[in-house]
Amino acid sequence: MAKQINVALLGNPNTGKTSVFNRLTGLNQKVGNYPGITVEKKQGICKLDRNIKAFILDLPGTYSLNASSIDENLVIELLLNKNDKDFPDVAIVISEIENLKRNLLLFTQIKDLGIPAILVINMSDRMKRKAISLDVELLESILETKIALISCRKNLGFEELKELISNYNQLSLKPCLDASVIAPEYFDRLRKAFPNQDLYKLWLVITQDVNFGKLDRKVLKGVASFQIESISNLKRLQQKETIIRYQFINNVLGKTLKIDTENAKDLRSRFDRVLTHKFWGYVIFFAILLVIFQSIFDWSSYPMNFIDNSFASLSKWFKTTLPPGDFSNLISEGVIPGLAGIAIFIPQIAFLFLFISILEESGYMSRVVFLMDRIMRKFGLSGKSVVPLIAGTACAIPAIMATRNIENWKERLITILVTPFTTCSARLPVYLIIIALVIPEGRVLGVFSLQGLTLLVLYSIGFGAAILAAYILDKFLDIPSKSFFVIEMPNYKLPMLKNVVINVIEKTKAFVVGAGKIILAISIILWVLASYGPGDFNTAEEIVRQQTISQNLTKDEIETKIASFKLEHSYIGIVGKGIEPAVKPLGYDWKIGIALISSFAAREVFVGTLATIYSVGNDDVETIKNKMAAEINPVSGEPLFNLASGVSLLLFYAFAMQCMSTLAIVKRETNSWKWPLWQLFSMSAFAYVVALIAYQILK
Repeated sequence: MAKQINVALLGNPNTGKTSVFNRLTGLNQKVGNYPGITVEKKQGICKLDRNIKAFILDLPGTYSLNASSIDENLVIELLLNKNDKDFPDVAIVISEIENLKRNLLLFTQIKDLGIPAILVINMSDRMKRKAISLDVELLESILETKIALISCRKNLGFEELKELISNYNQLSLKPCLDASVIAPEYFDRLRKAFPNQDLYKLWLVITQDVNFGKLDRKVLKGVASFQIESISNLKRLQQKETIIRYQFINNVLGKTLKIDTENAKDLRSRFDRVLTHKFWGYVIFFAILLVIFQSIFDWSSYPMNFIDNSFASLSKWFKTTLPPGDFSNLISEGVIPGLAGIAIFIPQIAFLFLFISILEESGYMSRVVFLMDRIMRKFGLSGKSVVPLIAGTACAIPAIMATRNIENWKERLITILVTPFTTCSARLPVYLIIIALVIPEGRVLGVFSLQGLTLLVLYSIGFGAAILAAYILDKFLDIPSKSFFVIEMPNYKLPMLKNVVINVIEKTKAFVVGAGKIILAISIILWVLASYGPGDFNTAEEIVRQQTISQNLTKDEIETKIASFKLEHSYIGIVGKGIEPAVKPLGYDWKIGIALISSFAAREVFVGTLATIYSVGNDDVETIKNKMAAEINPVSGEPLFNLASGVSLLLFYAFAMQCMSTLAIVKRETNSWKWPLWQLFSMSAFAYVVALIAYQILK
């Protein structure tokens, strides 16, 4: 069997850690969660040679081992627990050439833990352009480690890195600093009290208990009773440790690193002056959003039409090929239309993730966070709240998990409560199909489509609602203090194609698989409820023929009336008719009401639900869009999906909390059902009122 090595990837944010992970593992990776918590766990496999296979764990970004968030604490827990199955045989610390001083703080701490550590210096291709020279051999000698100069962009240095990983057992375990220099007397007492323990590991266990005293932690036996120093003094000693380490790092880099600033060709400052300008920065950001939403509609129309027609043909093929019966109807009227309701939006969701990945890879997203911080502070949010709100455009679940970086509990709570207002990708299928039905295809200034502008307005409304809700909650919860906002501005760079492709594939796959499971299950349940019923359902044909005996209808017209009668008297029809009085003031019929209820499992289920309901008992195989466009309001005789009902639906989905998974995450993050239930009822009530007003005005 091939030898297996556990490799931990560590590093500060924005050093290219994810790029290194992608280069080493390619698509041979999986994403899950750490046991018991919702922090994302990325693992991959890299074959070093025929006899060695590396299991690579991409740990959350951290600036040091003095944790200030739960994500960073997770890193420390792993590095202190040798019994953990993921405990690394070797740690790879990713740094980048322009921020080597700050990156080395983490490296020296990890090396002092006695873990074999390799220092990887990324973006080495910039050294010439930035007029940077580095004496690698001298730096290796002083730090007593091995260094790999790499460039993720140009795929340089990775073979050398793999060789270093293979030979990790040859790395020196000598620490960079003697831990006792932090506080000689205190460490002397520690040594006497715990003679068999590594002093620096012991120090981290004690000081991290200071930061996370309320957590259930696995600590070394007897440490809890060693409480000689006060908490305030331990924090002072932590600060002293950081100062001592930076003194060591300054001395090392003074001998090995040279930067000729006069000959550097740096465009970063020029770009920042424009992109973070207090006026033009917002104009540019708005223009970029406009281009993104315009492209989502224009570029994806062809693959969407192909997918829609393909599923319609597939449904027809199954209906004509399989023997008549319940199984054939389940496949052609339930499963396929339900899956079509999610598959049709794969192109647009992929384009959305594509643009988000490009913005993140280029370094522009950090500028957006900086820009929006100016607005956030006026509404009682931490600047760090911007990250979850922006992440919420993809999915509220990881966005809510990202609030763990907000130290102040009440600020974090407000961010958790308002994040679901931001328009996530699950809302996108609903928006896209309704906009396509009720908004004309005209253009403004001959360039921007009305449909793309409408989508931009909906995203803006969602973000505006989040800000307004945060302002109200800030006043209601009376937050006593604010945390400081610090963000690192990474260098601008051309997005790496491999990283973008992997990100788009993984996130689109996660969306489709996650939504597909729910939709498939709900489609089967809905088909069963729509295909069976009590009483008149079983004698539908006799009743309809008796009612139409004098109307001189064709065979097809009679069959259509029978199918409609059976649907209304099925189990799902009875439920729908029961809730119809509640949704009728919003401009919806009972079928839309059923779709609303079922979409509380997941917003994107709405389209799949309607596709299933419209397909049951219907021999005319059409695309989803055509089926919805053909629906007629029996009272007015006009199309059911018109401007008034369409805008009402769009606004309802803009504000309603319709995602059980998000509620579950909120419950886990707040450790209470109080807040998710408050979200569910308050957001849904607000959505109902807004949709009601919109319909009554526009009808």
